[in-house]
Amino acid sequence: MPTTAKICGLSTPDTVAAAIAGGASHVGFVFFSKSPRDIVPERAGTLATPDSIGRIGVFVDPDDALLAHAIAGARLTGVQLHGDESPERAAAIGARYGVEIWKAVPVRTRADLDAARGYRGAVQRILYDAKTPRGTLPGGMGLRFDWKLLDGFVHPLPWALSGGLDAGNVAEAIRLTSAPIVDVSSGVESAPGIKDGDKIAVFLAATRGSSTRSS
Repeated sequence: MPTTAKICGLSTPDTVAAAIAGGASHVGFVFFSKSPRDIVPERAGTLATPDSIGRIGVFVDPDDALLAHAIAGARLTGVQLHGDESPERAAAIGARYGVEIWKAVPVRTRADLDAARGYRGAVQRILYDAKTPRGTLPGGMGLRFDWKLLDGFVHPLPWALSGGLDAGNVAEAIRLTSAPIVDVSSGVESAPGIKDGDKIAVFLAATRGSSTRSS
């Protein structure tokens, strides 16, 4: 299957349109007040997408009030958890709100990948992302981990690759990992939180081109 892409941290009609035009399989909206990509659920809800495109909300240790507000207001089809959410909490969110659950697993060493196994049966997808320094944001900082760490790893769940991706390296990432989905945020920005429609288009073209060569 060809690799698809999620464009995360969107906040404007033109950048959502660029993601749609470029063939993104998912768009992401961030609901975390410390992030420069934080968006009000009702604002995200006005950003229209076809039914074929997944609408994923990104959260960090959210409470139920925020989840209910964002899922309804932004018309989310999925929730991506980027904090310290346990498998039990992740499963409870999925059961309560009836949405797909993605769980980010921060990676710096091969041993970090083992955390994914604990979420078998609790979530629908694992997102391998670069582990960020303590005290910083949990994602969206343009950091990458060594993709060769995934070589030979038996994935317990469907998965996606994130962390430091951009148009210049996404082909290498796909070649090394055979990632089914690549997830980009800062790599398609002109400044933190400011998405660039042209960069989105180039990233998605690079993703499509790499998938075609590897298929």
